[in-house]
Amino acid sequence: MRPISRTVTLPVAALAALLAGCSSMPSLSDLASVTGDKVLGLVTPYRVEVVQGNVLTKELVSKVKPGMPRAQIRDLLGSPMLADAFHEDRWDYVFTIQRQGAPKQHRKVVALFEGDKLKTLEVPDDLPSENEFVAAINTFKPTGPAPKLSLTEAERKALPTPAKSAEPTQEPIGPVRTYPPLEPRT
Repeated sequence: MRPISRTVTLPVAALAALLAGCSSMPSLSDLASVTGDKVLGLVTPYRVEVVQGNVLTKELVSKVKPGMPRAQIRDLLGSPMLADAFHEDRWDYVFTIQRQGAPKQHRKVVALFEGDKLKTLEVPDDLPSENEFVAAINTFKPTGPAPKLSLTEAERKALPTPAKSAEPTQEPIGPVRTYPPLEPRT
């Protein structure tokens, strides 16, 4: 039997030690979960915003009444996220959103039908109004007072009146065309 040379044993031992060290090395997602959203406590990685489903608010859901046909429900709430062929009398409206700097939101509204008419609409208790929804996903927090969006009556009166045009209306430039009527004359 031939002895194993040192030139083979040393590289094999070094490779085995390196591979054993790799199995205990934490991944970037492990480091991010340990230190919050930052990797190695320094860098915040970009996270893709994921929005799925229909945004349903208290205002939209309040327009839906039992007895409405499916087409009208689809017009008001949009197409359901899940309309199962095995449960034809049930539509599921699922909404999820995950934005960086805002908590993840998940809501589910279920519409149950009898034939073509709405029987009930199962709405979660935490369904927000439109203003609450916008405030919940708004990660931009401005500093200072909110901008002024309209003028007061005194400010409107202080505006100069627009100058009236002294030019009379001009005749059309180019050839003037006439077209036959769209409907036949009787």
